[in-house]
Amino acid sequence: MAAQPAWQPQEEGLREICALLEQHISPTPDKSRIWQQLQHYSQFPDFNNYLAFIFARAESKSVEIRQAAGLLLKNNLRSAFKSLDPTYQQYIKTELLPCLGAADRHIRSTVGTIISVVVQQGRISGWPELLQGLVQCLDSNDPNHMEGAMDALSKICEDIPQELDADIPGLGERPIDIFLPRFFQFFQSPHASLRKLSLGSINQFIMLMPAALYRSMDKFLQGLFVLSHDSVAEVRKLVCAAFVQLTEIQPSVLEPHLRNITEFMLQANKDRDDEVALEACEFWSTYCEAQVNLELLREFLEHLLPILLTNMAYADDDESLIEAEEDDSLPDREQDLKPRFHTSRFHGSDEVTDDDDDSFNVWNLRKCSAASLDVISNVYGDDILPALMPLIQAKLSSSGDANWKDREAAVLALGAIAEGCIRGLYPHLTEIVEFLVPLLDDKFPLIRSITCWTLSRFSKFIVEGIGNQKGLEQFTKVLKGLLQRILDTNKRVQEAACSAFATLEEEASDVLIPHLETILQHLMCAFGRYQRRNLRIVYDAIGTLADAVGEELNRPGYLDILMPPLISKWQQLSNSDRDLFPLLECFTSIAQALGTGFSQFAEPVFQRCMIIIQSQQLAKVDPVSAGAQYDKEFIVCSLDLLSGLTEGLGSMIENMVAQSNLRDLLLQCCMDDTPDIRQSAFALLGDLAKVCPAYLHPRLSELVTIAAKQLETSQLIESISVANNACWAIGELAVKVRQEISPIVMTVISCIVPILQRAESLNRSLIENGAITLGRLAWVCPEIVSPHMEHFIQQWCIALSMIRDDIEKEDAFRGLCAIVRANPSGALSSLVYVCKSIASWNVIRSQDLHDEVCQVLHGYKQMLRDGSWEQFLSALEPSEKEKLAKYQI
Repeated sequence: MAAQPAWQPQEEGLREICALLEQHISPTPDKSRIWQQLQHYSQFPDFNNYLAFIFARAESKSVEIRQAAGLLLKNNLRSAFKSLDPTYQQYIKTELLPCLGAADRHIRSTVGTIISVVVQQGRISGWPELLQGLVQCLDSNDPNHMEGAMDALSKICEDIPQELDADIPGLGERPIDIFLPRFFQFFQSPHASLRKLSLGSINQFIMLMPAALYRSMDKFLQGLFVLSHDSVAEVRKLVCAAFVQLTEIQPSVLEPHLRNITEFMLQANKDRDDEVALEACEFWSTYCEAQVNLELLREFLEHLLPILLTNMAYADDDESLIEAEEDDSLPDREQDLKPRFHTSRFHGSDEVTDDDDDSFNVWNLRKCSAASLDVISNVYGDDILPALMPLIQAKLSSSGDANWKDREAAVLALGAIAEGCIRGLYPHLTEIVEFLVPLLDDKFPLIRSITCWTLSRFSKFIVEGIGNQKGLEQFTKVLKGLLQRILDTNKRVQEAACSAFATLEEEASDVLIPHLETILQHLMCAFGRYQRRNLRIVYDAIGTLADAVGEELNRPGYLDILMPPLISKWQQLSNSDRDLFPLLECFTSIAQALGTGFSQFAEPVFQRCMIIIQSQQLAKVDPVSAGAQYDKEFIVCSLDLLSGLTEGLGSMIENMVAQSNLRDLLLQCCMDDTPDIRQSAFALLGDLAKVCPAYLHPRLSELVTIAAKQLETSQLIESISVANNACWAIGELAVKVRQEISPIVMTVISCIVPILQRAESLNRSLIENGAITLGRLAWVCPEIVSPHMEHFIQQWCIALSMIRDDIEKEDAFRGLCAIVRANPSGALSSLVYVCKSIASWNVIRSQDLHDEVCQVLHGYKQMLRDGSWEQFLSALEPSEKEKLAKYQI
């Protein structure tokens, strides 16, 4: 059979595609027409061959056109490589390899990117010629070939490092064993690009730590010490990155060299190149968190602290300096509006929240230095104050406009150490606050804004001091100072003041009540002035205020200040405007705080939430009909506001829900494929169960079945917060519908028991809700639960012991008493755990539950005769026996 002729491009096709690429890279391309033509060409099975040919061989064309062909080829191969004809795959690979040594650097760089994509799609084993080609290039002594191969390898190491540490059929060693010695060799290359690419490639393996790298660790460290003096900043930056990663992943290998490394990092932290200094600065917090050799680092602190403080001053090119000039009359630019994400409603004690508000901002040397100082202060505490405070005081006392950045850095430093050094600072807190408050009026906006933040870091201790007159006066000064800064004309100061005030609100809680009118006037004045970005922070401050003072807000005078501007904004925003999210969250807090006082505003809010949920459910399947793009956040925020309304209004919400189709909407949301929607839906289900269970009745069986399904092990892995809320909702339903829940009791218990058995590895809140719901099911259906109690009583009682005293714990213990009465022998082997759980109560406020617990204990005392009861009691801790004594046993 004759060999198939090699593929060749048609002249006409080549010309057309080159012309299209030329349009593609023109300064003003007609994007939609080009896209249509690309779609047309991509229907031809050999289109990617043309791109490969143009990229590799069309030397008469400009480098820009060849590069455009290469980048288009890369994108196509990412999605279509596996479906290409094998002969075409081979043709493309054959054309790519010679480009590794191309004379033009852009072609070499682009081919590396394409090769990495081909390896991702077809594996190293699917391209045996590649390894051979790369080795030949690396060993060629030709700078272009060496750099081209090294560039491709660096991209493979970045994208799929594990591929080079895998066994390849027919190859005696792993690719990394072939390349690692060559990487080390390039550390000594006269070409900076090869030093940089080789070290960057090895750094990609530190997290994986393959055996080949571990075996060569001494050689790697020797190479790093040599490169630490490299004249090229990018190489020094990679050396710092390597030491930071090794400190995190494999600190033991650094132990013998720690002093030298620390000395190097200290110098690198002062590097004239900011990126090197930033990478070196990451070392200090990593070192502290790895707990490597804290005594060694202690020796260096007197040298390190001045460097960190110097680096905390704003750099001349810091973007914040430009932003700080903006006053509130300038509208926000679209890029200034950081994306915001709503956190779904959660019922329990330990929801994980992400408090990192800097994710949107640029990480730089100033922020890293402040973060390092924060970590160091938490590790070494007050021990750093003798070296640090004179430096801070010197900077604070530096006068004149030219030194404002030093003063600002000193205030930042005080905030950074507020937590770690509080014991040493506490005796001087009054003087510190007295010094900071006037800085709220400083002429430099960035000093005003950092002072807001630093005061917020001390807010817990400022609030603690209000027990005496001087402390109360100081709190009032801080409160008034922050309120004035909320009305600052500078956007940056507004943001800092609002955030600081929200922190103070959380700490101060009902201490704010005497100042409520003033606070509301300032917040609503800000609400009327702020641009979109800072408006979100005002919403947060209003919501936090409502959470802090609760029903105290429910007074006509306060509502007259608060509600009209919010309702006006509510009416202005469309149902598809994302600025609605923070307003919905704000209303949720207000509805919960006002309770029945929110009823005058409730009807339109309820109706709009329903409309938003319905339109978004339609948008999910048919955006055109809905007139909006689907966005799950609208549903989540609306469900959470309905929960807030339900919690606030209580049974008063019954008339509204009775005339709506909320029940069916809720069922749909409980079955949604998005965990965040299910999480909020089950929170609403539990809230509705508490106040209007009769409304849920027609869908009760379906709702409980779907809720139980969330507790299955496979679902837990996907979303523990959904399971948590579903579990809580089942318990709330159980105490309301009682026997009607009986058909599903054993299904739920069979899911809860494995959760209790995995208490060590699961979220504490889920364990608590599981224990409470199991208790509520036992209370309403003791005859179903009690025959099985010996399978779970021990783990259940351990979980019950961890729960704080409240009404939910009371319900759970009613269940415990009910099943013990029904089946006393079932708990006998775990009686010590039953008693430990009873001893976990500080006080049982319900007299009838106290009496039931008393009966249970006395029942067991009657059962255990001939000294058995006394012997059993001796197994308890003295504190537990003391707690049980109140039951006269």
